[in-house]
Amino acid sequence: MSKLFSPITLRGETFSNRVAVSPMCQYACEAEDGVMGDWHLMNLGQYAMGAAGLVFTEATGVSPEGRISKRCTGLWNDEQEASMKRVVDFCHKYGVSKIGIQLGHAGRKASTRPPAEGGTPLRAEEGAWQTVAPSALPYAPDWHVPQELDRAGMAKIKQDFVAATERADRAGFDVIEMHGGHGYLLSQFFSPLSNQRTDEYGGSVEKRIKFPLEVFEAMRAVWPEGKPLGIRISAVDWVDGGSTVEDTIVYAKALQDLGCDFIDITTAGVDHRQKITVGKAYQVPMAAAVKAAIDIPVMAVGMLNDPHLAESVIAEGKADFVMLARGAMYDPRWAWHAAFELGADADYPPQFARCKPQSWPEAFGLVREPRVTTDQRA
Repeated sequence: MSKLFSPITLRGETFSNRVAVSPMCQYACEAEDGVMGDWHLMNLGQYAMGAAGLVFTEATGVSPEGRISKRCTGLWNDEQEASMKRVVDFCHKYGVSKIGIQLGHAGRKASTRPPAEGGTPLRAEEGAWQTVAPSALPYAPDWHVPQELDRAGMAKIKQDFVAATERADRAGFDVIEMHGGHGYLLSQFFSPLSNQRTDEYGGSVEKRIKFPLEVFEAMRAVWPEGKPLGIRISAVDWVDGGSTVEDTIVYAKALQDLGCDFIDITTAGVDHRQKITVGKAYQVPMAAAVKAAIDIPVMAVGMLNDPHLAESVIAEGKADFVMLARGAMYDPRWAWHAAFELGADADYPPQFARCKPQSWPEAFGLVREPRVTTDQRA
């Protein structure tokens, strides 16, 4: 029995397998309005057809100034909410996956060009806006200097997350992931490299996680009891003096106490000096360390596109979900192919049922003798 293709239940939602499509920024809004369009319908729809038990949207800004770029999706007005409902309804009607949204605020990494245009900070004549952060420290020497958030600014951001959470429910999402990773605002509070405050929100790890925990608690208060709410955390910064796995465990335990349903462990993104040693499953040890310290599910990321490797991560208890990003982009039907290789079963929409290997076994070498059939489409 494959562990990767065994079901798992979080609150009132049951996922048919332990594969998740990771949030992936698309920078594909047609205008500067944060509204999902046909690209998002096609992109998320293809994953919902057969990639995973759970599919996440890209990082979605909770306010205009919280977006990474002008081409990013947002969820602060009715038009955006309606556009997302169209996509979610389509995925639910025709797909086999639960659909999650990642809500975030880019903080000092906002107001940039899309990566295809260099990913560098916008100039004033291009419509740059004032960025914010826990401390007035730019991401890199040639980046905008952010404004240090005061209590009023922090209160507004918390309310923006709450309002977006309420909209996500109305749009029909099954899951929310609060973005606390990759060097965006909540990650900036967590890391001692970007948070050098001297008030109750800076200093020790307990103080640095105080604001993200307040945001999470406020979101949980308005998100339906039966729907899971989790978080993505960059467990280490890959820079000397940055956040550590030990810090992340303190953070994870505090989140567990607040009713967090899953923790998605990634790394890096908060400091341009990072030096990352990459390779197959390179981030799994951090996920495994967090999982060993808490009693809620953990998601692992990082080049897990080999089915047997993904299976081993779950079977050996290192994580409860594996998340694919580029692996899913390369093969939107990854779950089907992984299930076949592992001798497991995966869900197919009725329209695709005929392409299951069991439906044309000769093509996959599953039978030794030719069949006799009356179906000319065989």
